[in-house]
Amino acid sequence: MAEDNRAHQVELDEIDKSIIRVLQVDGRMPYSKLGPEVGLSRAAVRQRVQRLLDNGVIEVVAVSEPFKMGFNVQAMIGINADGDLRAVAAALSDVDQIVYVVLSSGRYDILIEVIGRDSAELLTILNDVVRRIPGVRSTELFTYMKIEKVTYSWGAL
Repeated sequence: MAEDNRAHQVELDEIDKSIIRVLQVDGRMPYSKLGPEVGLSRAAVRQRVQRLLDNGVIEVVAVSEPFKMGFNVQAMIGINADGDLRAVAAALSDVDQIVYVVLSSGRYDILIEVIGRDSAELLTILNDVVRRIPGVRSTELFTYMKIEKVTYSWGAL
């Protein structure tokens, strides 16, 4: 999503949305099951899924659980920056521990989400990486105490 995709919107019908909803529950569902689930043949659903993939409407990926993988600290960092915000955001995007970068309006120019194994690693990311990126003027750290909800189903509502 490095570029603004609004100009490339794809028209989705109810069958497309049904396919997306089903794949959000089980992204590995075979076409032989997916087709009947959404009222299409195996060949027709394969074509629909391929069109959704080719147009960048969907990606089929494995979603990991950071805490179960040893990443015990997650946080959002609000950043105020000077100069070209896109250049700062691009530099932040190159950092492996930063999993989400968004240019925003309001109090912060950029919001990022970071993961780390412990608070010492979080401090290293904040102090030795984020704050040293040219253009970063100030930061505010919001450590997650508990994640109540994470969903990926918004796309087919």
